[in-house]
Amino acid sequence: MFKLWATIVKDFRILTRDRVGLVLMFAMPILLVFVITSIQLSTFELVNENKISLLISNKDKGEASQQLLDAITKIGMFELNEVDANVDEKELNDLMHKNDALLAIVIPSDFSAEISKKAKHINDKALQDFGMKEEAVKEEALSVDPISMYYHPVLQDSYRNSIKGAILSALQLVESKQILQTLYFSLNEEELPESLENDILNNRIAIDEIPVSRDGSKSIPNATQHNVPAWTIFAMFFIVTSLGSNVVKEKLSGSFVRLKTLPTNYLTALFSKEITYMGVCMAQVFVIFSIGVWIFPLIGLPRLNLPDDILGLIFVSLICGWCAITYAICIGVFAQTQEQANGFGAVSIVILAAIGGILVPSFAMPESFQLIMQLSPLHWALESYYVLFLEGGNMADVGMSVLPLLGITLAILIVAFTGLKRKNLI
Repeated sequence: MFKLWATIVKDFRILTRDRVGLVLMFAMPILLVFVITSIQLSTFELVNENKISLLISNKDKGEASQQLLDAITKIGMFELNEVDANVDEKELNDLMHKNDALLAIVIPSDFSAEISKKAKHINDKALQDFGMKEEAVKEEALSVDPISMYYHPVLQDSYRNSIKGAILSALQLVESKQILQTLYFSLNEEELPESLENDILNNRIAIDEIPVSRDGSKSIPNATQHNVPAWTIFAMFFIVTSLGSNVVKEKLSGSFVRLKTLPTNYLTALFSKEITYMGVCMAQVFVIFSIGVWIFPLIGLPRLNLPDDILGLIFVSLICGWCAITYAICIGVFAQTQEQANGFGAVSIVILAAIGGILVPSFAMPESFQLIMQLSPLHWALESYYVLFLEGGNMADVGMSVLPLLGITLAILIVAFTGLKRKNLI
């Protein structure tokens, strides 16, 4: 026990001297948690709080085009700015850059006329089907000239498609309104009452969003619940920059050889590193989770709600920490220099985070990545945390995620011991 304690003290002193490693293990993940959570939260709340600047060039002065602008305004996600109806494409591009606008829409000059013509054609067909029109309606495909939407290339496909969907909804509303008004007038020879129009067009069925949880709770997870556990895992695995380089340093300095001449086993030294850096991992968990609980609300970010099963949270954190430590030792065993350990270790963690669902959600991964994703220990660590934080699970529920993580940890441990044997270090 004395030998183990002395080794732990030695490893702790080495750790405290590695100031760069401590910064990477604590400061960088904390900064990432702040930045990523803030960015993601602002993205989620873009529709409610920030409006997208939308330039409108309305070449049509009819009623339908005005109805379209009213419908787009009611969506609530756009700040409309009308520009000269006679601008050409180059002038519109210049206006977009000048006004820092990401979007612009050009309504064609015959928009209202074409909408009315199409509505009348549909009305005639409906009356013919009702047996109220003697003349046969000529079958013809009527279409309205498309509305041109100019967008800045910075808009990603998914976000641009969401905007396009919102504008299409406004267009559909205008077209439905024209058809309804035309049909009502044909049947009653009077204008459609506004109250009836609103009852028909605005009587939408609400969608009640209910999150699926294991404990039956109805709380909706926020950006903090997603990001804090994810970047805590990233922080734990980033100890490779400190622990991996320390293992290499001991190999290069001859510490391994000197340890073999002492009445102790190098496994004691490895066990000491496991204990010392497990303390570091638990400190990372405590610090980052504490920031989510107490600091985030002070700066306007959602508070981190800890799971009810604290023992389950500690258990998952210990398993994640053990896997991170084992991976760092394995990197240190096979790296020839500290530069190799730091470079390969840091890059590999970023890659494992990317394919593990930390940088990109796992459900958004292409099908070809589904198998590769399951080889990343960060994926199973994240799934275990999500069961607790997002699904309201407990220790019994994380078994299906923890078991693969334990399997990967044992596999890495075997590889590390094989390397130590081959190098005659143990």
